[in-house]
Amino acid sequence: MTSPEKKRCPWPGNIPIMVKYHDQEWGVPVHNDRKLFEFLLLEGFQAGLSWLTILNKRENFRKAFDNFDFNKVAKFDKRKTNSLLKDEGIIRNRLKIESAVANAKAFLEVRKEFGTFDKYIWSFSDGKSVKNKFKSLKEVPARTELSDKISIDLKKRGFRFVGSTIIYAHMQATGMVKDHVKDCFRYKELSK
Repeated sequence: MTSPEKKRCPWPGNIPIMVKYHDQEWGVPVHNDRKLFEFLLLEGFQAGLSWLTILNKRENFRKAFDNFDFNKVAKFDKRKTNSLLKDEGIIRNRLKIESAVANAKAFLEVRKEFGTFDKYIWSFSDGKSVKNKFKSLKEVPARTELSDKISIDLKKRGFRFVGSTIIYAHMQATGMVKDHVKDCFRYKELSK
């Protein structure tokens, strides 16, 4: 259900699932490892596709990837990945499925080193959200020096499908950067 009385970023359009995501999740700081893994997995699958495609399949991804439990996903074997290739409810791309498993394993290694993935990923922004003040979508970048830096570090740690653009989208989704445009009602709410 859309709320026409509210001024929001233009990217969700009038698509209910996109509006709900924009209004309730996008840009809200995430400090829960399972949720951070969920967004990392979904952003990787989104590469080359629309976010709407991913949102429409999100619950199927949730079922297919054991509620985004990185401990379980890290143990997926060849039989499990082959069964996922037959799952019409998700994106059936072998490289993306295999990268989700590799990323779960790398995620566990980061947790061993830092205690939580949250501590690791948020350390790049000193634990604070980068607050941008964009007036229009045209000003919002696809990547930044910070997303470049995180992408490079993740790749060194064995993560896949973590290019700078994917990481910037992850940062937007998890509130590491606040990219709601200034006249969006969420800009004020998330700036408090």
